[in-house]
Amino acid sequence: MTSLTPYDAVLLLSFGGPEAPEDVVPFLRNVTAGRGIPDARLEEVGEHYYAFGGKSPINDQNRALLAALRTDMDSRGIDVPVVWGNRNWDPYLTDVLRDLHDDGARRVLTVVTSAYASYSGCRQYRENIAEALATLAAEGRDLEVDKVRPYYNHPGFVAANVDAVVAAYRRLATARPGDAPLVLVTHSIPTAMETASGAQAPGGATYSAQHLDVGALIAAEAGRRLGHELTWQLTYCSRSGNPATPWLEPDVNDALAELHRGGTAAVVLAPIGFVSDHMEVIYDLDTEARATAEDLGMAMERAATVGTAPAFVSALVDLFVERAGTERGEDPVRPAVGAVGPWHDVCPPGCCLLRDGEESTVPAACELTPAVP
Repeated sequence: MTSLTPYDAVLLLSFGGPEAPEDVVPFLRNVTAGRGIPDARLEEVGEHYYAFGGKSPINDQNRALLAALRTDMDSRGIDVPVVWGNRNWDPYLTDVLRDLHDDGARRVLTVVTSAYASYSGCRQYRENIAEALATLAAEGRDLEVDKVRPYYNHPGFVAANVDAVVAAYRRLATARPGDAPLVLVTHSIPTAMETASGAQAPGGATYSAQHLDVGALIAAEAGRRLGHELTWQLTYCSRSGNPATPWLEPDVNDALAELHRGGTAAVVLAPIGFVSDHMEVIYDLDTEARATAEDLGMAMERAATVGTAPAFVSALVDLFVERAGTERGEDPVRPAVGAVGPWHDVCPPGCCLLRDGEESTVPAACELTPAVP
């Protein structure tokens, strides 16, 4: 039997998404709370969801991942509850933590469905946790929540991505798959957030540097298994907001057009910045990027996200066991591949701020308490 002591429960924490057309605007109100965006604009933004029946696939994918985690944990004799909560839709984080407390949990280990470190991928989740804990404390419910380290460079996450890339190349309908470049894709972020993401990072690894680090490993290992070297590049999708605000580039559609101008006839897209096939994948890649490739006359195959791949699920459970051992005062192995090494378990103050050099006025959980002078 494997112990997760001192933890009473594990929480899978995700973004959330609408389940029906009538959920779309209320969900987007949650996502954009405090920005004063009118419902008419939210209806426009929601067209992506309406095109798929008003339902995001992310909730069903989280249910599948939750079940896979439970199965892996059972196989190791880990008998603590594993539950799922969201930042922006039902089941809401605060409600899930309240239920855990009322069922007897006092210390919870959280894993977020974002592999990389940045404000939106780490700190914003920790701000939501802090807000939820404050609400519960006001109700007389005291709970402690920790978070596993960013896992983009865990061997299991990388291995699952390699498997997906290899499978995509083997599906590619072209006589010369070795000539098809590998186009890695992740969610774009503002360049101000990119700079801030490296301020407290191991080795100063910014959000883009994290992707480039593991991208090189994925391309090299996939090429080795396929028997031919892969040329590759990192691209971005899903930028939003003010067009005058600089975001990370190139956009995946612009990259496809540039490859076509250079004579490329086929590509493989690999969404290594996402853990499941949610809206940014099925719309931005399977719909928009595929339409771009078709317009250009390029063959395109899209690699799967890690989803419930056994290597990925096992990696997450390994991270639960690793963190529990650390909290018991042990010295567990902390596997990581690439140049950066394993990330800190507990974020230092000022980690993953929204903008570099700007102090946050919003409390964040799962971080070190600043030393008192």
